[in-house]
Amino acid sequence: MIEPDFISTTRTSYNTVANHYAQLCKDELGGKPFDRGALTAFAEDTTGMIADIGCGPGELTAYLNGLGRTAYGIDLSTEMIAVARQTHPELRFEVGSMLALDIPDGTLGGIVAYYSTIHIPTELLPQVFAEFHRVLAPGGKVLLAFQAGEGNEMHLTEAFGGEVSLHYYFRSPDQVISLLEAAGLALYAKLLREPDETETRPRAYLLASKEG
Repeated sequence: MIEPDFISTTRTSYNTVANHYAQLCKDELGGKPFDRGALTAFAEDTTGMIADIGCGPGELTAYLNGLGRTAYGIDLSTEMIAVARQTHPELRFEVGSMLALDIPDGTLGGIVAYYSTIHIPTELLPQVFAEFHRVLAPGGKVLLAFQAGEGNEMHLTEAFGGEVSLHYYFRSPDQVISLLEAAGLALYAKLLREPDETETRPRAYLLASKEG
């Protein structure tokens, strides 16, 4: 299978900045009560194994395990996974792509994708959500968080203390909800909050469940 160019450039970018990114984002959840609240509600309403897809340095994976759940992290970047394993040696982290998850059908109770679908071109989101549907058990839930927008995008060549090539795609909650539902993931809850003093765009949180 030929890897799309954006996968390669995204991986290389996060490999380049992994250590600096981890320092910048260390304890970030501590200042984001809505992010913590959504994760806590998700954890309390989900059973079975949870995959944190696009886990980066593993902060969310550790948070979910701290809530008493069994969660492991998956990330495209080999260096991010190396940092996560070093920081949280007691937890499980694997290299992988949300476009083709190395997970058996119907085995997960939940999926968290916090600010990781933002690098996926809109035309490939149906493939991602089809993968989420495939690996979730009936009744399993997926929690998404992303910067909301109206069908625009941004390309960064410098971020997180290094040179990168990262595309960001900004979509409305309604657009993402439509794509989730088309994949068989029914909307369960949604929240839109305004940006805080460190942000420029609203944040959307969507919780959907696999029917059946």
